[in-house]
Amino acid sequence: MRQEQTIRGAVEFSGIGLHSGAPVTLRILPAPPGSGIIFRRTDLDGFEVEATSRNVARVSYATSLMKKGVLISTTEHLLSAFIGTGIDNAVVELDNLELPILDGSARPFIEMINKGGIRRQRRPRTYLRMLRELEMREGSKFIAVYPSNTYSVSYAINFPHPLIGRETFQVDLSDGNYLRQIAPARTFGFLHEADAMRQQGLIRGASTDNVIVLTRDDVMNPPLRFQDEFVRHKVLDLIGDLALLGKQILGSVVADRAGHAMHTALVSRILRDKSLWEETTIEESSGPTQSAPEAVVASGALEC
Repeated sequence: MRQEQTIRGAVEFSGIGLHSGAPVTLRILPAPPGSGIIFRRTDLDGFEVEATSRNVARVSYATSLMKKGVLISTTEHLLSAFIGTGIDNAVVELDNLELPILDGSARPFIEMINKGGIRRQRRPRTYLRMLRELEMREGSKFIAVYPSNTYSVSYAINFPHPLIGRETFQVDLSDGNYLRQIAPARTFGFLHEADAMRQQGLIRGASTDNVIVLTRDDVMNPPLRFQDEFVRHKVLDLIGDLALLGKQILGSVVADRAGHAMHTALVSRILRDKSLWEETTIEESSGPTQSAPEAVVASGALEC
């Protein structure tokens, strides 16, 4: 039976928030089986906000959580990294409202999680397996999830830019695919939109160190890590947003120009209609689903 996992040892790193521009120090700590992901604001007497759909507060340009007025902003990259490394339970301490953007991808989070190591726990991991399809449309935007025994994502974007246009990417999140194909993809933005966004209080921490900056016809900070890095980053965001289900999903997710608002709306719709899914466990020898690379999992180690 596949078991839940947590980080083996605490790790700490610092950076700035993409939108707030505020400095922040973040620590990832082990958590008991069944805990899920819990954010803890150390600057607010350790107030905790669970990474669940009911705490979703803002979904404009990033996904933010709020509980009793306490905000945790830009959660999607770290939550995506937790799915990519098979982390089910962790406490995430931060001393400001927004997680650090680091290099704009999930790769630095993956590296820090691997540095801390991964520990298997004495509790079977339960998955949310889709039994029926669910489709949502909003104008030209579309998102859906269909029954499957694995977790796969197919995403399409369309931007009127010579380096993007219509990009599509499909990935089965079996062992290693996330780490190689998704985690390195960075967030991106358009230079001509920057002033307007800053006037809205956004992207105050953005720079060519943490965002792919697109001019009218090129990139300010080449090279790209993938030719289709833009759509791959949208997949990264989607995986992080779907982590708010509270369980790893078994289903085929299809999205076209969806974005954070539709990602999180899909999560809410799934959780609201329990006829769409069932909880299940997976035998260790059964077909591929995403889990941590063996190199970073404590061999044979189980924690109560």
